[in-house]
Amino acid sequence: MNLALSTVREAQSLLSGFLPRTRLVPAQSLSREGTNVFLKLESELPTGSFKPRGALYALAVNLKRGRVKGVLASSTGNHGAAVAYAAERLGVSATIFLPENPNPVKRERISSLGASIFEGGRDIRDAFHRASAYATAEGLYFLNDATDPDLPAGPAAIACEILDEIPETGAIYVPMGDTALIRGIASAAKQISRAIRIIGVQAERAPAYYLSWQQGRVVETQTCDTIADGLATRTPESENVESIRELVDDVRVVTEDQMISAIRHLWFAEHLLAEPSGAATTAAMLHHDGPLPAKVVLILSGANIAPDVRRCALDAG
Repeated sequence: MNLALSTVREAQSLLSGFLPRTRLVPAQSLSREGTNVFLKLESELPTGSFKPRGALYALAVNLKRGRVKGVLASSTGNHGAAVAYAAERLGVSATIFLPENPNPVKRERISSLGASIFEGGRDIRDAFHRASAYATAEGLYFLNDATDPDLPAGPAAIACEILDEIPETGAIYVPMGDTALIRGIASAAKQISRAIRIIGVQAERAPAYYLSWQQGRVVETQTCDTIADGLATRTPESENVESIRELVDDVRVVTEDQMISAIRHLWFAEHLLAEPSGAATTAAMLHHDGPLPAKVVLILSGANIAPDVRRCALDAG
């Protein structure tokens, strides 16, 4: 992945005009002897996830290149809300394709931002095919977070913020869905610090990119049936597999129960709300055995938790 650090710094500067700098906070309940753990609170961004970073940057640079008639995305929710937010801020129309039965919290957020919504298909892959055909027919800019070449520079700015604040960070744990987040963070972090390790985290019931990273080839899965809709991918892109093989040092998988427990832990121990994909890194840390660097950062990527998942996690607690 050829992402120049100068491009990431440019994205960081552009985004500072739209988004607040997210907090990097110590997590005493996750720290242990010899290791201080910190949480990067991407859930504090306007749509409740890290996604506006990429959507704003990609849409802004494409607007500079020429007229954009309108922007379109396929999404399980957070990317759709981010594209709707970016479109509203930058003055273009947005159309979002969702799978059937989407997370209602995320759907309502997209709707509240004025985007047109189409629902249908069993998962994000089906929504992608419908969106792609519609974008071609209508002449719209299809901002696909799995393949857009400009988008990763936005989330890559997260690595700059972390290492500007804690230069000695030894490892960053990153949720791994369509891989734009981890590709951006890893590319920037490894240009700043040669010693840093990047650890991806996937849902056990949506392990396509984990298996692809492990085997060095594209491995598709028949389903991606997980409560972590932000991690629900089943058809990896070959270029993304090549990138994570080059950039990512390790990948962990977490179970549904482990993510539920991590949501509960974050709420009661750290007073932070996370959706399952946002809590995945905490789940990995809670179940980590073995040595760790002196300073570790976990990306809390989003807080748009579905009501039934919230009840399951927090009422039981």
